[in-house]
Order: sequence, then C-alpha cells, then structure tokens
Amino acid sequence: MILRARIGLGTLRLDDEDAAAMATVGAALDAGIRVFDTARAYGESERRLGAALAAHPDAEVITKGGMARPGGQWRADGRAATLRRDCEESLRVLARPIDLYLVHAPDPRVAWATTVRALARLAGDGLVRAVGVSNVTLPQLDEALALAPIAAVEVGLSLLDDLPLRAGVLARCRERGLTLIAHSPLGGPRRAAKLCATPILVELARTHAVAPAAVALAALAAEHPEVVVIPGARTAEQARQLAAAATLALDESERAAIAEAFAPKRVQVATSGGEREVLLVFGIQGAGKSRTVEPLVAAGWERLNRDELGGSLSGLARRLDERLGGGARRVVLDNTYVTRASRAEVLAVAARHGASVRGIFLDVPITEAQVNVVRRMLAAHGRLLSPEELRRGRDNTALAPAALFRMARTLEPPADDEGFASLERRPFVREPAPGKAARFVTLDLADRADAQSFVIGWAPDAPPSLEAELGARFAGVALCRHGGGPPVCWCRPPLPGLPLLLAHAHGLDPAASELHGTSTAHRALAAAIGARFVQR
Repeated sequence: MILRARIGLGTLRLDDEDAAAMATVGAALDAGIRVFDTARAYGESERRLGAALAAHPDAEVITKGGMARPGGQWRADGRAATLRRDCEESLRVLARPIDLYLVHAPDPRVAWATTVRALARLAGDGLVRAVGVSNVTLPQLDEALALAPIAAVEVGLSLLDDLPLRAGVLARCRERGLTLIAHSPLGGPRRAAKLCATPILVELARTHAVAPAAVALAALAAEHPEVVVIPGARTAEQARQLAAAATLALDESERAAIAEAFAPKRVQVATSGGEREVLLVFGIQGAGKSRTVEPLVAAGWERLNRDELGGSLSGLARRLDERLGGGARRVVLDNTYVTRASRAEVLAVAARHGASVRGIFLDVPITEAQVNVVRRMLAAHGRLLSPEELRRGRDNTALAPAALFRMARTLEPPADDEGFASLERRPFVREPAPGKAARFVTLDLADRADAQSFVIGWAPDAPPSLEAELGARFAGVALCRHGGGPPVCWCRPPLPGLPLLLAHAHGLDPAASELHGTSTAHRALAAAIGARFVQR
C-alpha cells in the first residue's frame, strides 16, 4: 500500500474558523492519525490542513483536483489545464509535498482519457509523488490503468454501502495491488447517526469503551485489509473518537455479528431451471427493451419497469424482493441497468429467494438508439419536443440528447462473472419500416433541388418566413432553429430528428431514401437513418 496507515481523517468538514480546524487536526495527530484527505474544492479546509501539518513532516496528504463549486454545487472539471492549475495551487496552499493526488471525479464533458493523461503528466513532471482516481466505475478505472501509473482509488464504502464490491472496483484493486480509499465510511453525514445507533455497534462500543463510530470503522478496516478508511470530523472530540478505530481489535465473533447485522449484499450465482426465474433485459435508452418483453408479458411474466412504476432502480429491486417474497415465479425487469452495481442489486435480491437470473443485453449503437428515441417521441407527441420541453421531460418520450450520451458513456457492458445463470448479448437489428422512398436535400443545396425533394437544415439565424417559402416550393421542409454549442435538441444535424420528423409526417422510409448533402455531418446523418448519402 502506498499509504502507511489504515485510518485517516477527511477534511471536507473543516469549514469552521481556523482555530477549530487547527484543534481538530491537532487532536487527530495527538491520537496517532497520520493520513489526511483534502481537496482543492474543499475551499479553506486545504489551507487550514497545510497550516496544521506544518510541524509534522511525517504526515501523509491526499488531495484532489478537477472539481469546481459554482454556487455551492459540485461540478467536475476534467480539463487538463484545470487539473494542472488545481495541483499547483494545492502545492502552494499546503506548502508541503503531495503524497497522493487524485482526480476528484470524471467529467462527462471531457474525454476521460484526456483527464487521465493530464493526471499522468503531474506524476511524470514530479509535482506529486503518486496519482489515483476517485468516484469511478470499473471501466473508467481500467481505462485509467492503461494510461497512467494509478496507485489508488477513492470511492464511497461503508457498512451501509458495498457499491465497490458490487461494481467490481474493489476486486480490481486487489488484483492490481492498488490502495482503495474509503470516503464516507460512516455512510455520509445524513446517515452516520443512524448507523452509529445500530444495536450491535452500541453494544460493542460499551464493551470496548469507544464510540460506536470507531467500532464501525474498525469493522470495515478488518473486513478489507487493502482499504484505507477516511472518516471526517468537525471537532477535536470527534477526531479522537474516530482515531480509536486504528487500535481497536475486534475478535472473530464480534466481526461476524456486525456482518450479520448489516447483511451486505453478496452476489451469488443461482443455477437455472429452478422454480423462480428473473429475466433482466437491459441496455441504454432506445435499445428496444419494451419490444423485447412484449411477448413475455403476453405469456404471463410479471413486468417491473421504471417508466411504468416510477421511482429508482433500487426501488425496483425492493419491489422485486417483495414480489418474490410474495410468491411471484417469473418476473422480467426491462430497464437501463447500465452499471454492474445496478445489475448486482437485482442479482442479489434474486439469490436471496433462490431465483435464477437470465440476462439479455441489448447492444445497440448510439446512432440506432438516437433513431429509436426520436421515433418514440414522434409516436407519443407527433412532433419534436423543444429544448425547454426536453429539460422538463419526465418520461422516456422526452429524453434529451445529452441524457442519452451520458448514459452511453456510463454503460458498463455485462461480464460473465456478474452472476447470471445465462447471459445473452443480443445485437440490434432494425426491422424494415413501411413507407415510400424520398430524396432529402440539405438547406445549402435547396437551389438545386426539384419540387419532389424534402429540405432539411440548420438555420438558427434565418428569417421566420423561410419555412413557408420553402414549403411552397418543395414536398416538405424541416429546419432546426436552435443555436450552436452542446446539442439541446434532436433536430440539429447530424442528430436524426429532421428527416425522421418528415418521414413520420409523410409516410417515408428513410432506409429506402437518399440524402443529398455537402458535409461530414450530413454523411453521418445519412448513416444514422440508413439513407444512401449523395455527396454534392
């Protein structure tokens, strides 16, 4: 392990006056704590920590960059320049070497590889002693490992949260010899009090004359020898109580009692052919999940679908628990389940009831998913929704482009070790659609198009009368009036909204049609809808 101690102190909550912060860190130092976790985004906490550790060169410091706090909100900023600037500022404020530097979280607006390479340069240039990543999925960790000398991973882990177990992150850390740093090891500020009131923790706290929080931390550290546990403290007394976990030795029976009380979810493989069966149909939005389950529902399978029932995926897992406990025999869940952790929750529930789980992963290219999402919108509303309507959308007929892109980036393709009794990876195949062939012509070619053509184009600054003028000359017209920047609508090429809108209104088959255009965006649009591209 790159860090010398198993219990450290997080400094996010050192947001009081300087004297209180110095007293908290001082109490932790006096109690033997030598690992401290901070971040550029923690504001004054990083400066206060540096001042408090000025006389303690033996202390180890973890800090993080690549996160902004506009208006008090957390917003990842994974740009290379930001990461370099944050690191240099942390060095200045801490006034000491950085033992471990982490990127705070992946930024969905920046290619992960760009962020990780910038992290690697910080280590290569000697600004920090080691680098790592924080709040990542398993695919993100694997990509980072291929691009940088990753030494540690920081994720949320507690007796209440076993996400790193279910997501495979902890297993990868063990496999690669990485240190896993557990932030929020008491479940976070909102749940810490409830966790520490758990009877077994209270009982063992009395036995060992420590705080219940120390028992929880000691149990977590004992269960996972490769984990460094980083609780947070706001006062000197809290720091002393938490530090006691470092020297608290729980015997085997005590650890077993704690494990039983919290009953961590373990994924087990339930063999197929049993009395109860769960089918998990999953993939990104627009993969065709609803169509896949229609014959199953007709055959008597009970369906648990978030679009119909509302709530969260965890809520659906609880509903599955209730239904299997109530005697349900065949249940199908068709939802996105883009992460291992979300799928593992279903697998764990099914295993507790002795039900086998079959998985069907609908592997759909993003362009095909876009077409499906737009067609679903047109079927429900008869038109393309505006950016404002997409922002307010509450169902799957009002999905915004950014939401689909984000889901595709988050997707963790299923693996054979997740615990499925069987796993089918089903490639997407588009069924032929009825309709007539047509010629789509982009706006910049309208002067050369005949009257039977359908004109499409991006025209944010054109006069309002343009649609009517073109409509009088051609068989149909559809224009995007929205501005540039990240896509907020489905109608700006190369997104497929415009030709699909015309196809819906006029009974056209895009796959039997031509698209005449002049740019790579037009070529990509033609490919997305299956039309033959004609370069003009």
